[in-house]
Amino acid sequence: MKNYSAGLFLFLLLTGSTAWLRPQPADHHDTPKMMYGDRARLGRPYAKDPHVVRFKGRYLMYFSVPAYTDSSGTKHGWGIGIAESTNLTDWQKIAEIPPVADYEKAGICAPGALVKDGNVQLFYQTYGGGPKDAICHAWSADGIHFTRNETNPVFRPAGAWNCGRAIDAEVYPFKGQYFLFFATRDPEYKKQLLGVAVAPLKTSFNREEWKQLSTDGPILKPELPWEGDCIEGASVIERNGELVMFYAGAYNNWPQQIGIAHSRDGLHWERLQNEPFLKNGAPGTWNSSESGHPHLFEDRNKRTYLFYQGNNDKGRTWLLSNEPVSWQGSKPALSGK
Repeated sequence: MKNYSAGLFLFLLLTGSTAWLRPQPADHHDTPKMMYGDRARLGRPYAKDPHVVRFKGRYLMYFSVPAYTDSSGTKHGWGIGIAESTNLTDWQKIAEIPPVADYEKAGICAPGALVKDGNVQLFYQTYGGGPKDAICHAWSADGIHFTRNETNPVFRPAGAWNCGRAIDAEVYPFKGQYFLFFATRDPEYKKQLLGVAVAPLKTSFNREEWKQLSTDGPILKPELPWEGDCIEGASVIERNGELVMFYAGAYNNWPQQIGIAHSRDGLHWERLQNEPFLKNGAPGTWNSSESGHPHLFEDRNKRTYLFYQGNNDKGRTWLLSNEPVSWQGSKPALSGK
């Protein structure tokens, strides 16, 4: 470990800036440049579900931070952390979004964000409600202080094929509408599935503006051996007039790995390959327990980066990283792999 002064060490520890405190795998060549963990709540690196936007000259990353009990014995639910960067590699935590509304008092997490009308539009899920968990919306002029949508929760699915739960929101403009991709579970609450809803481009993202498209069944469900009982965490990008989706297959640490699919209408999807696009790491590497919950970020220069979470201790810690992605038409590849 580097020889930092005591004052600097304390500052970094309290702010949760732990990019330099990452565990080193056996093979350092497999370690990506970005390794971010938030120590502020548990005293060990723990950050999940990354989502990045570029806003007012900097990058902002929203991510889930875990529930904890403070020194006074007060319990705090899951929340959303905010970190900033100028290079997509080095991140400094600057704020948290705690649960404040009655409907989110048990916790909030799994953020998804986009920039619209000069504001950051944030979508997130309530946590701890089981089948009652739903998608909520808030907006911010500075990317840090958020105003809740008065119609929250703004979305939960209908239909006999699901349990009524909605998590892992991904909102993306495509063919004159905003598409909301979400994860839910089957009525037996065993299998994790993906669904989709839409809202008009001129929307406030209010509850009444969303129309569910996946009324008769999921748009994607676990079918391949490596996907286990779960598909979740959808992240999409438009390429050559169609959508390419990065998704998480299998529940956490099963291991969870990242797959890819594509669609011309946002409703009907086909996998691009049967093997994971990004696998968990080999034994001894930083992500040997999983590489999961993807977010595909497109920068202003059209370069794309796959953000994801990983760990090597079955979830005692969680780190966030990214990999550059290159393209041949609509087919992605990990740059340099």
